[in-house]
Amino acid sequence: MLPFTPFMKFIASSILLLVSTGIFAQTDTTGKGIVDSNSVIVHKDPRLDLLVKKQAAINEVTSLDSRRTDKGFRLMIISTTSRDEAIAAKTKVYTYFPELKAYLWYQSPYFRVKAGNFKDRKDAESYQRRMNTYFPRGVFIMKDIIEVKPGKGGLDDDINP
Repeated sequence: MLPFTPFMKFIASSILLLVSTGIFAQTDTTGKGIVDSNSVIVHKDPRLDLLVKKQAAINEVTSLDSRRTDKGFRLMIISTTSRDEAIAAKTKVYTYFPELKAYLWYQSPYFRVKAGNFKDRKDAESYQRRMNTYFPRGVFIMKDIIEVKPGKGGLDDDINP
């Protein structure tokens, strides 16, 4: 073994001193003393509170919109693989029945056009009879989730023909 020289003793004690001062280096930046090792200080941007409030408002509006639906009936106008046929059928619904709202869905490989927001089946049946003259392939009544308050208020105009 080599004996420790005074220079080696100086280096070893300097390293020990540096390491031990690092242990006491965790003090509070506010000047209140040593920080508890079980606590965390969070420095938060105040704009985060504004974002949280804005998101809460958006969630409230979204949940109100989702409450505007109910079980009811719609008329299936057409189910086809041709997009042009589906658009033509939707246009025909708006042309001959402007009080009804028409819906176009694509569910691969079919394009489906449905119309109306009927709470009662007999209201849907009266429109079904009238629409059969414009759509010779047949119009079918389907159970669906309908819009209860799609516009300014009340039920859709097609509920009371």
